[in-house]
Order: sequence, then structure tokens, then C-alpha cells
Amino acid sequence: MLTAPTAAGKSALALELGREFGLEVVSADAFTVYRGLDIGTAKPTPQDREAVLHHLLDVADVTEAYDVARFVREAEAAILDVLERGRVPLVVGGTTFYLAALLRGLPLTPPADPEVRAEVEAELTARGLDALLADIARTDPAEAARMERNPRRTVRATEVYRRTGRYPGSFGHSRPRFRYAVTAFTRPGPELEGRITARVRDMFAAGWPEEAAWLAARVDPLARPRPTVWQALGYREALAVHHGQLAPEEATGQVAVASRQYAKRQLTSVRSQLGAAPLTVSEARQRLTALLGAQGGP
Repeated sequence: MLTAPTAAGKSALALELGREFGLEVVSADAFTVYRGLDIGTAKPTPQDREAVLHHLLDVADVTEAYDVARFVREAEAAILDVLERGRVPLVVGGTTFYLAALLRGLPLTPPADPEVRAEVEAELTARGLDALLADIARTDPAEAARMERNPRRTVRATEVYRRTGRYPGSFGHSRPRFRYAVTAFTRPGPELEGRITARVRDMFAAGWPEEAAWLAARVDPLARPRPTVWQALGYREALAVHHGQLAPEEATGQVAVASRQYAKRQLTSVRSQLGAAPLTVSEARQRLTALLGAQGGP
């Protein structure tokens, strides 16, 4: 299992190792699962996917709500398939919630209630994330900290609490099907920030605004509850550029700032949810090379 914050280079490292060791990549990303979301998700290119076989890319339509339960089911099926063919799977991604579900098992929380979820989504819009987190903190400060300022998790936790009087963390987890060796890495702050800005700028130049317009033609960005695909970082800004409501330079700055904040949350989640201490890029490569050389697990 390989993870790193956005733009740190985890896909490039996975490709390098995949070519060297004949690996197959199982993607753990909440948005590369969607067909058509290519530029804004930094999805591996067709050439990359031809060089190293990838699983769980382009498995859902943008009108679908892809969730962690479906991810675990499909990821474990892909891992089993790879192993049965005598190959080695490498789980790669930055959606820590998905990685934690593979590592620890699925949360045994009840299914979502669309009506309650819609009410909480409306409150998030009207009152803001801090207000919802304050509500959680009044009854369970530890649960509020566990949210790590993630709006989706905060809405889900609030929804479950209002229906059951309990937060998701109290329901426990199912038994994971496989065991994983977790490797995480990052880059020095200034270097990572530079990579983030450069990648966002390249995305806009590659046609991200047009991709966002394509998405808007299929899924209403103003629908409530907020569609899953429109929770992907930067697509709203890209759509604003397409409509002439935001200059590309201004949008690049806004998305880069949001991406840096997201990268910080990812690193926090890696430590708290995966129990991993981020290494340098070279340390991560050495560790994975040693594990793969010893025929380590996925």
C-alpha cells in the first residue's frame, strides 16, 4: 500500500516500481473511479495504464454515487484476482478513508438516509463546516477531531448521530480480507507547494475548464444534496473559468491553496488513520523495493 499527499509523485513512483517488478496497481482514489474525470483528477494516462495494468479506474459513471463500501468490495476483488494470477498488487492512492477501510475493515455504520443527509448538507451550506464540527465537539470532542475538517465525513457523522444517537466511530469495523504493508512519503513543504502549483497550472492549460463544463452538462453542480463528483477539488473553479467568471490565474491560485490545505489533511490522516510515518521519496522507494524483493504482500 503506497500513499502520499496530492502532487507528491505517488503515481510516478508506482509506475517505476510497476515496470521494475511487474506489479499491478489498484487505485484508491475517490474520483479517478469516474469516467470522464481525467484532467482534474490527474488520472494515469492511457500510456501509463498500458505500461502498468491499473484497476478501479473508470468504473463508475459521473451520475453514480461511489462510496467506500463499493470501493472495498471492488478493491478486494481486484486484489484477489491479481494474486490468483500470480502477480503482486500495489494499492496506490491518496483517499485515506478508502485506504483505512481496506486496512481496518469497513465501518459498520447504518446505510445513509437521503433525507437526513440532504438536511445536513443544507446546514453545511448555511452554517458552515466549523458550526457542524462544534456541534460534534459538544458531545464528543474525540469524534470531532477524527473528522479532520473533512466536510463529507462531518456530514456523514452528523447524519448518523441524528438518526442513532451514536457517531460512526462507535460502530466498529468489519474484518479486512487482506493484510497490508503501508508505505507513505512526502516532500519538503516548499517543494510540494511548487509541485502543486505547477500541476494545477498544467491542468488548466490542458483543458480542465472544458472538462468541468462537460461534467456540468451531465450533473447539476447546484443540486442538493451535493453530488459526489462535484466534491472533487477544483472542479467548481474550473467551471467558473469556463463561464468567464474567474480568470485562469486567479483560479490556479485558489485551487493551489485548497490543494495545499488538502495535502496537510492527507498527511494528518496518514498518521492518524493508517498509523504510518511519512518517509522521503528515496526512503519510500528503498522500503518498497525491499518489500517487493522479499515478495511482500499488497
